[in-house]
Amino acid sequence: MTRKTTRKRATIIHGYAATPEDHWFGWLAAQLDARGIPATVPALPDSGAPDPDRWLAAVAASVGTPDEGSTLVAHSLGCITALRHLCSLVGPWRLGALVLVSGFVDTLPALPALDPHIGRPLDLARICTHVGRLTLIRSDADPYVPPGHTDRLAHLLGTSAQIIPGAGHFLASDGVMSLPAALAAVTSSGPTES
Repeated sequence: MTRKTTRKRATIIHGYAATPEDHWFGWLAAQLDARGIPATVPALPDSGAPDPDRWLAAVAASVGTPDEGSTLVAHSLGCITALRHLCSLVGPWRLGALVLVSGFVDTLPALPALDPHIGRPLDLARICTHVGRLTLIRSDADPYVPPGHTDRLAHLLGTSAQIIPGAGHFLASDGVMSLPAALAAVTSSGPTES
């Protein structure tokens, strides 16, 4: 019997009004590439006026059906889009690691324009059974995603969020050009992180 080999790879999903070159995305991709984990940061369409269906299609095209060697890292609105993609998968699949930074599934008082992305329910319990390592990261003072929103998402996923003091919304304007916690979450080989 031939054993199936799994190639390591990572996909980093940016958030609202961002590009693959923004914030810490390029830094993380370069760090992963240097460790032998090819990383891509796909450009999601019209990030300043995102359409939920177009974003979902772009994430689906980039991620496809993951396997044990796959890692998915997402930021902010990218988190809910990545989760929606995972919920849409049918048949057997497994994701090696899922890292959600400033993730949420509830409407954001500071960004009501994003409400169309949020309204549809997600079967998050189903996702948990398919993910090897799960890490949620949040700041202690995020001006866009209330910390309680990320904590609630973590609870729904059966874990707790790692808190990075003073990181705001993990934007370059917050001084966040690198995110060692996300790198550690991807490169650790231990059990589920929290």
